[in-house]
This record gives sequence, structure tokens and C-alpha cells, in this order.
Amino acid sequence: MARKFLYFIAIIAVIVIGAGFALSIWSRELTAIALVPTTEFVEQDALADNAYQDPQMWFSRPGIGTSDPARWQPAMRGEGRSIPAPAEQSPPAFAVFFVHPTSYMDRASWNAALDNVEANNRARLYVRGLASPFNQADEIWAPRYRQATVGAFLTDAPEAKQALDAAYADVAQAFAYFRDTVDDDTPIVLAGHSQGALHLLRLLREQVAGQPVADRVSAVYVIGWPISVEHDLPALPFPACATADQPACIMSWSTYAEPADPSDLLETYANSIGFDGKPRGESSLLCSNPLTGGIGGDAPRERNLGTLVPENDLDGGELVPQAVPARCDERGLLLIGEPPELGNYVLPGNNYHVYDIPLFWRNLQADVAARVEAWQKQPAS
Repeated sequence: MARKFLYFIAIIAVIVIGAGFALSIWSRELTAIALVPTTEFVEQDALADNAYQDPQMWFSRPGIGTSDPARWQPAMRGEGRSIPAPAEQSPPAFAVFFVHPTSYMDRASWNAALDNVEANNRARLYVRGLASPFNQADEIWAPRYRQATVGAFLTDAPEAKQALDAAYADVAQAFAYFRDTVDDDTPIVLAGHSQGALHLLRLLREQVAGQPVADRVSAVYVIGWPISVEHDLPALPFPACATADQPACIMSWSTYAEPADPSDLLETYANSIGFDGKPRGESSLLCSNPLTGGIGGDAPRERNLGTLVPENDLDGGELVPQAVPARCDERGLLLIGEPPELGNYVLPGNNYHVYDIPLFWRNLQADVAARVEAWQKQPAS
């Protein structure tokens, strides 16, 4: 199902690791040759039952302190200082479980080792930029996991599915620890991007649906991974977020500037099988508009509270208000108008996958606060 949804992530790999080839000469076949492992899949040893009790198994968790990448707060452009959360955005206590995207780009093995320095350093950067909009939470938990390598998304080989299953097993174990550790009265937010979003979708179906923990979920953010409105959404335990003040719902989007060429994504999507067992075909993707908090629609740039414009090394950045608009098209893609200058990680076809969250950093921060507050105000069942 997932084998080529992340073709564009392969391009990210080429960019991030500094390969000295022009993107224009990289066909899918050459990319696969460069990134798909040729080694046999090695079955992962099960983690110890108490593995996630170890703070070293988390990029973010309570107790890490100032070194926690998810606690970073960028400055607003021109102010030169971090911006406090507005009083109206101060939500009740809540906890976040965040699954980071692919940071392992090596073809030496199908899954990253937990002590892989390069993958871990890259993952910390991702958590810093992508999980930081949730930094009003009392607790943010972002686990290390033996993620599938980027090449696992470029092949039909059975090893690819084995690698994804192995990665998911770690995520599910981390979630179980998170679920059992966070106070029962605390609402939770589930979030993931790219490979992290894929694992989160499985987690929703296998570990959340029909379980007591579902009653504690105030919001779900499945970002950078396509969800079919017809074939996937009905199988999930929560509806799409229709309004900005709706709790216990799902937000999801995939971002392109214009003119957009999503042909690679849509071709693979059309040939994949939905959660209902039927081909996704030309069914619409769920397109949440992060500037309105609802499904679809068109919002001007004036509604954008702050885009995180990263520094060249991705280690920092600043918030720029009113940088881009947001419009959902008939296919379910989120379009942001003319390509903004955010750095060197824009993918072919004006694909802003890397920036799905940074483009709407401050709006996402406000969105989370509003949904947690709405969840808290629900009448007791």
C-alpha cells in the first residue's frame, strides 16, 4: 500500500545527504537503485518490555529540559525574541505523542539502528521544526524507533513491508508506554508527519479505535500522508475536522505551490488499496485547511499567523506572518499560490512536503490549543 507514496521523500534524501547530482537526471529507477537496500531483511529483536522507560529512547519527553528539541520557540521576524503564547491560546493541560518522519537515508539496512548517529541527529532537527508547534503542551513525547529506510518506500519487495512492520512495532510499544504513563484525566494529541503519519494511521486503527484511550484524544494531525475521504476516513475512529472548534477529529494536508505537478503522488495513490480493501482510484484526498481549521476552502495570506522560515542548516528559523495563503483544490491538495522562498528543500512539481508544518507553524499552534479547550468543555458522558 505504502510502497511509493514517499517517492518524493527519496528526493529529500538525495538533497539532504548532499548528493552531487541534478534532480532532473534522477528517474525513479535510478533513485531506487541508489536508495533501496540490496541486503536481506534482518528481523529486529523485540525491545525489552520496559524499553521506553529509558529516557534515552525518546527525542522528547518530560524531564529532558532545555535540550528537548520540541520545546523550541522561534522568534517573530523583526522582534529578535521568542514570542509568548497569547493569553487566549493558553489551553488546559494536555499531552502530545509525535512520530517523526523518515530520517534514515542509508541503503545498508532496511531499518535504522537506534544508535545511528546521523539518523538521530536528523530526527532531532525534524522534531525541532515539526513538533515545536505543540510546545504549549504540558508533555510532549517523541519516541526513537527503528524506522524503515527511505528506500523501503520505493520497492514492492517483501522486505519493505517487513521493515515498515518492524518500525510500527516500536511505535506501538512507545505509544503503549505513553498511554499508560500520562495521567488518565489529561487529554492527548496524536501527531505524525510522513512515515510518522503512516504509522499513526495504523496506530489509530489498531491501538486507539474501540479502546478507552479514544475518549481522551482531543485532536489528531496526520500530515504529509494522503487519506482518501471515501476509502480511508470511514475506517478511522475520528471524523475529519469540519470546524476550528471541533475536538476529537483529524487534520490532514499535503502542500504544493503553483503551478503544482502532483502526478507522481496521485498516480501511486490511485493504484493503492484503501483501508476498506478497495482501490483508492481518483477519490479525493482529505484536505484540511490549516488557516481555517475546516475541510477545504480558500483562505488569504492575511490569515496566516506565522510561517516558520528555516535557516539554511534547518537548525533555526523565524516566524513570518502573512507569508502564504492556503486553498484546497478539487483533488484534495493544499495549494499555497506562488512558491515562497523557504530554502533548498522544495521537491519537484513544487511539492512543499518538507514544509507541510512550518508553512502554518503558528496557526497549528493555535489550532491545537483551540481543540484541546473544546475537548475540555465537552459535557461529561
